[in-house]
Amino acid sequence: MEKNILNIDLSSAKEELIEIYPKKVAKKRSKAIVVADPDNIPEIQANVRTIPGIITQRGCTYAGCKGVVLGPTRDIINITHGPIGCGYYSWLTRRNQTRPSENEPNFMTYCFSTDMQDSNIVFGGEQKLKDAIREAYELFHPKAIAVFSTCPVGLIGDDVHRVARQMKEEIGNGINIFGFSCEGYRGVSQSAGHHIANNQLFRNLIGNDDTVNATHKYRINVLGEYNIGGDAFVIDELFNKCGIQVVATMSGNSTVEQFETAHTADLNLVMCHRSINYVAEMLETSFGIPWMKSNFIGADACAKSLRKVGKYFGDPELIARIEEVIAEEMIPVIEAREKAKLKTNGKTAMLFVGGSRAHHYQELFDELGITTLCAGYEFGHRDDYEGRRVIPSIQIDADSRNIEQITVTKDETRYKPRKTEEELKALEAEGLEFNGYDGMMAEMKKGSLVIDDLSHYEMEKLIEKYHPDVFCAGIKEKYCVQKMGIPLKQLHNYDSGGPYAGFAGAVNFYKDIEQIACCSIWKEMKAPWESEEYVEAVYAAV
Repeated sequence: MEKNILNIDLSSAKEELIEIYPKKVAKKRSKAIVVADPDNIPEIQANVRTIPGIITQRGCTYAGCKGVVLGPTRDIINITHGPIGCGYYSWLTRRNQTRPSENEPNFMTYCFSTDMQDSNIVFGGEQKLKDAIREAYELFHPKAIAVFSTCPVGLIGDDVHRVARQMKEEIGNGINIFGFSCEGYRGVSQSAGHHIANNQLFRNLIGNDDTVNATHKYRINVLGEYNIGGDAFVIDELFNKCGIQVVATMSGNSTVEQFETAHTADLNLVMCHRSINYVAEMLETSFGIPWMKSNFIGADACAKSLRKVGKYFGDPELIARIEEVIAEEMIPVIEAREKAKLKTNGKTAMLFVGGSRAHHYQELFDELGITTLCAGYEFGHRDDYEGRRVIPSIQIDADSRNIEQITVTKDETRYKPRKTEEELKALEAEGLEFNGYDGMMAEMKKGSLVIDDLSHYEMEKLIEKYHPDVFCAGIKEKYCVQKMGIPLKQLHNYDSGGPYAGFAGAVNFYKDIEQIACCSIWKEMKAPWESEEYVEAVYAAV
C-alpha cells in the first residue's frame, strides 16, 4: 500500500519523542516540535541554545563563518587563528567546487592555521598570527587575507582586527586583510557565523570596485548558493543561456572581484535565506538593489524563479528567451521524472538539513511523488519556518547581542534605485514579492511534522516508528541511520553526487533517489543480535 500523509498519523509523535526527557527539558523541546498547518501556521521555538547533553546536528559559529560563507572563495587566503583541532574546518570539507582560469590562484585546497600551542594560550598569540600572515603573503601574494577567531582566541583576548589593520599597513601593495570575531561559542549555532561573515563582507569587500564588466544587458547576484557538487556552475550556465549575467555568487565559485563589484548588479536572488539575507538587505539599503527569494532546487521551482526574473526586467524578448530555455530544459526532465516516478511514487522522506535545504528539497521530492513526513533545520530562525512576517515579534536575546549589529546607510554617491516605488508596486500587483519569504511551513503538507534542532534520540525514534524510505541529513547522522536499514542522502555535501540545482540537477537527483530509495539491500540491514543466536543469562543469588 502506498504511504502518504493522509494515512500516516504523526499527531502522537510529539508526545512520544519528549516523554523520556526530564520535565523541564520536555517542556522546552515541545516548543520546538509542531504539526504543520499551512492555513494556520503555528509558532515554533527556534534559534535557542541546544540543551546540554543532547546530541545535536549543529555546528559552531566559526564553522558557519569560515566553513560556509568564506570557504568557497578561491582567491582569499583564510587563516584560522587557533589550535590545529579547529584548523580541520579550515580545510574545505563540503565539496564546494570552483573553476579558476589558468592564471588565477586557487587557495581552496590549502589549510591555513596558526596552530596555537599552550604557550600562545598563556602569553597571547597575536605575534604568531602576524608571522602567519607574513608567511602567507610571501608564499602566495594573495589579493586578500581573512583571519578567523576560534574559541581560545576569544577567551584569551587576541584582537584579530587590530592585527589585520597592522599587517595591512605593514605589507601594503593594495592587499586587503580583515578579521572575523567568530569564536565558536559566540552564537547558538553556525547561523551566528553567517551573520558575522555577512557583516564583515559588506564592511571590507562589497562596494570596493565600481567597475562594470557587463557581458549581458541584465545583471544579477545569486546569494546563498555555495556550489556544492557544482550547483553554481549549473545556475550560471542557465542564466547565461537566458541572456542574463551573474555578477556575483555568494559564495560558491566566488572571487574577491565578485564581492567587490556585487553592488553593480540590478537584482539580488536569495536562495539560502538564513545564511545571506543580511547582505541582501544591506545591498538594498546602501545601493538600491531589490531582492527576491528564489529556489533553483527542483525543475518546477527553477522554472518559477526564472520567470520571476523575466517579469522583473520586463523585456518581452528576454521573457520569450526564458520560456524557450525552460521548454528545452524540461524535455529530459520530464522523461527522467516519469521514469523514476514509476518506482518512487508513494514513498516517504524526512529532511533535517541546513537553513534552506530542508525546505527546497521538498520540491524535488514532490516531483517524484515522495511525501515529506518530517522536516526541520539545524540553525533556522522562526522566520525561516513561519515567514518574515514574524520578525517584528522575535525578541532579541543575549545570544543575539553577541553578534555585532552594523549600521548601513544610503551611499550618498552610489545609491541608485533599480526600480521606482511605482514600478515595484506594479510588479507586486502582478505577483512578484520583494523582501519576502513565507517560510518552510507555508509549503508543507498539513499534518506533517516540523522539528527544530533534531536530537539524535528523536531521530532514532522517528525512524523506528515511521520507517521512511529515505532520510536526508549530514555526515554525523549518515552511518547511524544506515545501520538502522534506512538510506541516507547527505544534502550538505551530496556524498559523491550532484549537481542537484537547475534542470540538469533535477535529473541527477531523480536518478540518485530512485537508486537509493528503491534498493532492497537496506531491508537486509540487521544488527548481529537480530540475525544470530546468542546465550542470555541472569545472575543467581548466592
